[in-house]
Formats: sequence, C-alpha cells, structure tokens
Amino acid sequence: MEKLKALIRLEESLAKLPSVGKRSAERMAYAMLNMAEEDLNEFAEAISNLKNSIKVCPTCGFLTETEQCVICSDHERDTGTLMIVSFPKDVIAFENAESYHGLYHVLNGVISISKGVSINDLNMDSLLKRLDAHHFKEVIIATQPTIEGETTALYVAKTIAGKVDVVTRLAYGLPMGGNLDYTDALTLSKAVEGRRKL
Repeated sequence: MEKLKALIRLEESLAKLPSVGKRSAERMAYAMLNMAEEDLNEFAEAISNLKNSIKVCPTCGFLTETEQCVICSDHERDTGTLMIVSFPKDVIAFENAESYHGLYHVLNGVISISKGVSINDLNMDSLLKRLDAHHFKEVIIATQPTIEGETTALYVAKTIAGKVDVVTRLAYGLPMGGNLDYTDALTLSKAVEGRRKL
C-alpha cells in the first residue's frame, strides 16, 4: 500500500532532527495527524516563528530574542573571566550547573575537516575584537573532549596567546560513579594529567 504524500513529507522533515530515526519520525507524524487542529496550528506557528524570533547576540554569539543576550546584559557577572564554548547548548549546560558566573563566547562550531568546517566558519573575529576591547584575567577554553574539540582548542589557544593573562582548558577525567575498568584510555590519561592535590 502506498503511503500518503503529506505523511511522507512530514516524516522526512522530522527525520532531519538529531536522534530521530525513520520509525520515530513515523510515530511522530501519526501523533501529529491525531492532534487537535488548534494544537497542530500552534505547533506549526512555533516552528515558523523560531528563526524570526531568535537571533545571535552580537557580543558573545549566544541566542537571544532581544538586542543583547541575558548573560551579556547581566551586570552581576564576573567580567574578568571569559569561557569559550563550541555551541549555544554548551552555555545552557554551564548555566544549569550554576558553577560558573563569568561571560561566554560561542564559536558556533568546531574545526572539522570531515564536515567541511574550517577556521573561517568559527566566530573568531568577534572574539578577537572582544579581547582587544576588554581585558580578561582568564580565558577558559571549554570545547568538547573530541578530536575536533581538541583541534579547535589548540587553534584558539594559539590565536589568543599574548592577548590575555591566563588561558586555561577544562579538566577532563572520570565521571562521578564511573568504574575505572570501563573507562577508555584517553579519559584515564586526561584524568592523570588533570590530577590535583588533596
């Protein structure tokens, strides 16, 4: 039996989302088909307004619905520390942890030859302008602990060397509750490198 074209189109669109496979997309499409028309219209409007309502903060690269993001406009933040992250979702993760109260700079990507992302695709120009305009006591590089993240971190560190007093990298190590015998070699070596005095 041939599938309805409208359902196929919706399933193909849903499958473009991360972690959504063909089966999940199919289930979602049928769930939407059974939604009340009012709810479905609200859903469609929310998607439609997403790109129009949200923009990039011109200062740090985080997401905002106003002229400047809530972090850059917060006068209670520690303005002497800048954390460089790869993506806006990384800012959200640190904010949810409530352990860092400085400023951020979002690169909007990592250097990845396989995905065609080069140095020129990163939000580096505004970072260099920020470093020239404001003196930060410390810049923390918080890119992902992957090959691409490490490559990006090394590039950023080399580029900003001499512009700030201290450049640090997030410590890597063992997750709380993890077992040593299940831990990969890279994580173990990073844990040894990042050890601290008790």
